[in-house]
Amino acid sequence: MSSVVLQVTDLQLVKGRQTILDIPFLSVTEGEVLVIMGPNGAGKTTLLQVLAALQPPTTGTITFRGYNVTRLNPVKLRRRMAVVFQEPLLLDTTVYENVAVGLKIRGVPRAERHARVEKWLDRLGISGLAQRSVRYLSGGEAQRVSLARAFVLEPEVLFMDEPFSALDRESRLSLLEEIGSLLKSTRLTTVFVTHRQSEALMLADSLCFMEAGRIVRRETVGQFQKRLGPVADWV
Repeated sequence: MSSVVLQVTDLQLVKGRQTILDIPFLSVTEGEVLVIMGPNGAGKTTLLQVLAALQPPTTGTITFRGYNVTRLNPVKLRRRMAVVFQEPLLLDTTVYENVAVGLKIRGVPRAERHARVEKWLDRLGISGLAQRSVRYLSGGEAQRVSLARAFVLEPEVLFMDEPFSALDRESRLSLLEEIGSLLKSTRLTTVFVTHRQSEALMLADSLCFMEAGRIVRRETVGQFQKRLGPVADWV
């Protein structure tokens, strides 16, 4: 039986008088790709930020490998995770330096750092762009750099917040296929946010549907397809 990596119990996030999140229970197991779906404003991104220790909840408990995250050093905790945002948020330097920066911060030795950067530049198909300034990248190329920067860290959990939503259809489908293959081969525990059913079905082991800050359904891809069949993407 797979071990639980992340677990949420009785979580609430309240701002003013508004309850932004109300999550009685949620868990993510080792090697699972959990896709969080829902319409705009459902709370998908906010939940991802809380799970990734980027935003504290108002109440509730979050555990990472059995440890209460409030008792863990937040910097050390975040170094065990990686986040890919909708916008690449790259440093104004070369592709190579962007991919290497997280390893430098973590004190990875130069030789190992170089080998890992080269590996992920190659796997994301951007080896030929290593010395190019990020100023001259297309949207698809920039997001490949962002993905390489995350994978190179070999995180215990990868969070992705609608990373392909700003890309054209051709770039989006190409990256989806490649990322799906990478997630299967690495068995990297992943939380992926989207409002596109097509993206969810290409990547997910299980689906979590949100509305108004609450989880309204959690099921496997097989259960979803059997229950509903094809349905439209949320827009």
